[in-house]
Amino acid sequence: MTRLNVLLLIALLASSLYLVRVSYESRRLFAALDKAQSEERALDHDSERLKTELRSQATPLRVERTARERLAMRAATPAVTQYVELPGAAGAAASTGMTGTTR
Repeated sequence: MTRLNVLLLIALLASSLYLVRVSYESRRLFAALDKAQSEERALDHDSERLKTELRSQATPLRVERTARERLAMRAATPAVTQYVELPGAAGAAASTGMTGTTR
C-alpha cells in the first residue's frame, strides 16, 4: 500500500511540475504574442504615414518645384528648343523620293 502511495505521490509531483511549466510557457508565449501585435500596430501606423508622405511628395507641383529649385530645370518653350537633324536623314529622304508631302 505504501508503494502505491509513493508512486501516486511521485506521479502527482511530476504532473504538478509539468502543469507549472506549461503555465509558464503559456504566459511567455502570450506576452510574446502581445508584443508582436503591438509591434504590428506600430509598423502599420508607420506604413500608413509613409504612404501618405509618399503621396504628398509625388504631386506634380512638388516635382516641378523640386526640378526648378534643385536641378535648375526650366519649362521647354519654343524659344529654348533646339531641333537637331540627323546628318544622313536629309540625304536619305531626298534619294528615296520622300519630300515630306503626302500624295
